[in-house]
Amino acid sequence: MMYSLTLLSATFPFVVLIGFLLDQILGDPRRWPHPVVGIGNAIGYLERHFNAGTAVLRRRRGVLLTFLVVGGSYLLTWAIVWGATAIHPLLGLGVCAYFVFTTLAGKSLLDAGQNVLAPLKRPDLIEARKQLSWLVSRDTNNLTEGEIVRGTIETLAENFVDGILSPLFYAALGGAPLAMAFKAISTLDSMVGYRNDRFEDFGWFSARTDDWANYVPARLSVLLLLLAGWLRRMPVRQAYRLWKRDASGHPSPNGGNPESVVAGLLGVRLGGINFYDGQPHHRAEMGEALHPVDASDIVHCRQVVRTATWLSLLPALILAYVVS
Repeated sequence: MMYSLTLLSATFPFVVLIGFLLDQILGDPRRWPHPVVGIGNAIGYLERHFNAGTAVLRRRRGVLLTFLVVGGSYLLTWAIVWGATAIHPLLGLGVCAYFVFTTLAGKSLLDAGQNVLAPLKRPDLIEARKQLSWLVSRDTNNLTEGEIVRGTIETLAENFVDGILSPLFYAALGGAPLAMAFKAISTLDSMVGYRNDRFEDFGWFSARTDDWANYVPARLSVLLLLLAGWLRRMPVRQAYRLWKRDASGHPSPNGGNPESVVAGLLGVRLGGINFYDGQPHHRAEMGEALHPVDASDIVHCRQVVRTATWLSLLPALILAYVVS
C-alpha cells in the first residue's frame, strides 16, 4: 500500500501534463462518463433531503453537505486511482490523468466564448443572448450588444480561475483526488451558493469554502494574466494600476482579481447594473471605458485567457515536481 501511495505521488507531473493536454485537445466530450455529473447528482439528492427545517438547522446541514460531498469526492477518487495503480502503474496513471482532465475546462471555456461571439458577428442578438444565458445567471433576454460582450468577458475572466487555474493548482498539489475535491467545492457553490430564500442559510458554508479554495489561485491569476498581456503587447501597467484600484470592490473576494486585470488589458469597463429575476443589482465597476465594448473585445479576451492558460502549465508542473 505504501508503494502505491509513493507511486501515485511520483506521477503528479505526468498526470498534470496529460490531463492538461487532454483538456486542450478534447474539451468536454458530452457522451463520456463524467464524474462531475455524478457530484452534481449527489448534491441535488442531498439538497432535497437536507434543506429543510429552521434556519439554524439548515445552516448546520449545509456544513454537513459540504463535508460529505467534498470528502466523499476525495476519498472515492483516491480509492479508484489507488485500485487502478495496484492493478498496474500505467492504468493508475491513466485513470488519474482522466480524472484531472475532467476537472479542467480550458477548451470548453474558450468554446463558450466563441459560441457567443459567432452570432454577434452575424449579427444575431437573439442567439447571442441565448448562448450567454448558458454561462451566466443574470437575465439575458433584453441585453444590448455591449452588455452581452461585457457578460462574456466577465465570465471568461472569472472562470479562468474557477475552471482552469484552481483545478490545475490542486491537481499539482495533490493529484486527482485533490483536484476532484476542489471540483466538488466549485460544483457546490454553483448549485447551492446563492443568496436567496432557498439557499441563504443552507449554502453559506459551501460559498465560503469556494472562496477559501480559490483564494491563492485567484491572486496567482493576476501574475499570469499580466504576463499574458505583456506577451500580447497589451497595456500591462494600466491593468496593474486598475487591479490595485478596483479588485477589492468586487462582491467576491476572488473574482475582482482576474476581472480587473482583464478590464485593464482590454481598456473596457466591466460591472454595472445586472438584472436577476427582473430585479436590478449593481455590481462594482472594474476598469475604465477607454472605448465602447464590442465583439472584438471577446476576441482579445479569448486570446489573453488562452495565453494565460498555457502559461499556467509551467508553475503547475514545477509545483507537481516539488510535491512528488
